[in-house]
Amino acid sequence: MPVSRRSGARSERRLIWALRRADPRAVELVVEAHGPLLRGFLAETLRDRDAVQDVLQQTLLDVWRRGPDYDPARASVATWLLVIARSRAIDHLRRRIPEPVDPDSLAASDDHEREDETAALLEQWRMAALIATLPREEASVLRLRFYDGLSQRQIADRTGIPLGTVKMRMVQALERLCTRLDEEEPR
Repeated sequence: MPVSRRSGARSERRLIWALRRADPRAVELVVEAHGPLLRGFLAETLRDRDAVQDVLQQTLLDVWRRGPDYDPARASVATWLLVIARSRAIDHLRRRIPEPVDPDSLAASDDHEREDETAALLEQWRMAALIATLPREEASVLRLRFYDGLSQRQIADRTGIPLGTVKMRMVQALERLCTRLDEEEPR
C-alpha cells in the first residue's frame, strides 16, 4: 500500500525531530525510511557486500553523532544521508589495501576518477530520491524519459496516456523538481 505524501511528510518530520533531539529511535527511523537508498548507493559505490555493511554502520554512527546538527533548510534528509554515506565510502576506498597489480596493465585511472565516479553516482541517487518525492504519475513519466530514454510520444504509446497529459505531467514534475532543488540550495 503506497504511503501518502502527507504521512510521508509526517514521518520525515518525526525523523528530523528524532535526529535533532538525539532520540534513541532516530537511527531506527533512518533505516526504516532511507535504509534501501543508503544500501543501494553503497552497493553501487563499493561493490562489496561486506564493505557495504561496514560502511553503512559507519554512516549510521555518523548520522547519530551529527543528527543534532542536521539543518533541514540546507538539504533534505535523503541528500544529507547520501553525502555522509559518500564521505564514509570514500574513506573506506582510501583505506583499502590495494591488491598487487602489474603496472603495465593499469588503465589511466586514479583516485580522482574514482571520486568523480562516486560524485556522479551520488548525484544520480540524490535525483532518484527527489523524484521519489513527486506524485507517482509525475515520477513515472520522468523515469521513463530520463532513465529509459523514451520520447514523450513513446511514453504515451507505452502507457496509453494521451500525449498532452504526458507533456503536462512532465512539465509539472520538472517544476516540482526544480522547486525541491532550489529548497536544497544553501541560503
